[in-house]
Amino acid sequence: MPQFVPLSEIDDAAVEHLLDRAFGTDRHARTAYKVREGTAPIAALSLALVEDGALLGTIQCWPVALAGDDGRAWPLVMVGPVAIDPPRQQHGLGHLLMEKMLAAAAAIGASERLMLVGDPEYYGRFFGFTADRTGQWRLPGPVERHRLLARGADIPDRPGLLGPRFC
Repeated sequence: MPQFVPLSEIDDAAVEHLLDRAFGTDRHARTAYKVREGTAPIAALSLALVEDGALLGTIQCWPVALAGDDGRAWPLVMVGPVAIDPPRQQHGLGHLLMEKMLAAAAAIGASERLMLVGDPEYYGRFFGFTADRTGQWRLPGPVERHRLLARGADIPDRPGLLGPRFC
């Protein structure tokens, strides 16, 4: 039976190996990495799924902010990557990680300011993420606009640059 553990309890090299397997070794060039550059994952929202000592999946969340063109900063939580070991994909493990993270986000008062870059059909259908309020956001690299998703009442619908937030 898979168990959730804090990501901080997992060896960094094992996490990196899983991420490489799930997303490729070129993943560091993606815009999402630039958005959260220089920050550390939010411990309360970053989890691992393990079974019999094997790492099956991880979810990480990051402190980011939208620096509004009006001078206001909007603190947000960037969800992802959500990584599942390739042989175990398509078995609902990513869904379990997302559900556990969403419950943890609610517990710490962060559930109204979540954003991610991901598949709108999946994250919209199962978790309520949409691109409705992200159309004016700028990122430090390319992004497919329909994949820039957010959920929660505290998501700003205004122009600004998305980047790291240093707590």
